[in-house]
Amino acid sequence: MQPLDDGVERASALLRQADGLLVAAGAGMGVDSGLPDFRGTEGFWRAYPPLARLKRAFHDMASPSTFDSDPRLAWGFYGHRLALYRATTPHAGFGILRAIAARMRHGAFVFTSNVDGQFQRAGATEDAVVECHGSIQHLQCTRPCCAAIWPADAVAPEVDMQACRLLSPLPACPRCGALARPNILMFNDGAWLPERSEAQYERFSRWRAGVGRLAVIELGAGVDIPSVRRMAETQGVPIVRVNPREAAVRPGVALKMGALPALGLLAEALGIDKDQN
Repeated sequence: MQPLDDGVERASALLRQADGLLVAAGAGMGVDSGLPDFRGTEGFWRAYPPLARLKRAFHDMASPSTFDSDPRLAWGFYGHRLALYRATTPHAGFGILRAIAARMRHGAFVFTSNVDGQFQRAGATEDAVVECHGSIQHLQCTRPCCAAIWPADAVAPEVDMQACRLLSPLPACPRCGALARPNILMFNDGAWLPERSEAQYERFSRWRAGVGRLAVIELGAGVDIPSVRRMAETQGVPIVRVNPREAAVRPGVALKMGALPALGLLAEALGIDKDQN
């Protein structure tokens, strides 16, 4: 890997010549805002100690079967996450990305595996984001009785964190009264409604067709579920890959560090005031 200063300069050169920016973001993008990335079973259990006592792993909790077998436990997990994401302030790196994109004719489009809605909270417009695994900020019926997907705004979860169980009323489908669940693609999930995400993909395709000189910056994307990496790598352009553990990339520039430090260095190289975004 090239020295860091050289990497930052080469990355900033790719950004300077672009007329559109694809931001490809994984769980590592939220770490600098204080959000857990659930890396490994032990990391998941550190975030949710009651689930360690119950020996419930992330793939077990992030499953539609848990909504069937123990809906208050399932909603304890997802309800806490919903409240956490609502209370989290996106870090300054989100603003730096907006400032970088503002210099480009076609602006930016976000592709993320994150379900937290942090890009929208940080100012990204709904029509410029692909949430490939869905969003915790939207609900659907567990059956599902129809193709309806609706905002989770009315859900105000109260969770007993000693047991990871929902205390407040279980969310219900407004059409049939069955249990509602987040519109998130879970493990072994045959009931996920993909229509909202599919519409996002269609908007991205139209945007991408109009961009002549694309820059791709990938932030905190893992390799176990490579949705974000795959999207970045199929664009046919060099990638600026920001990752503290698995940064190797070809062609492109590897910045082996976290999202916020890397974006701070890129802002400095591009002459962007990182404190004013």
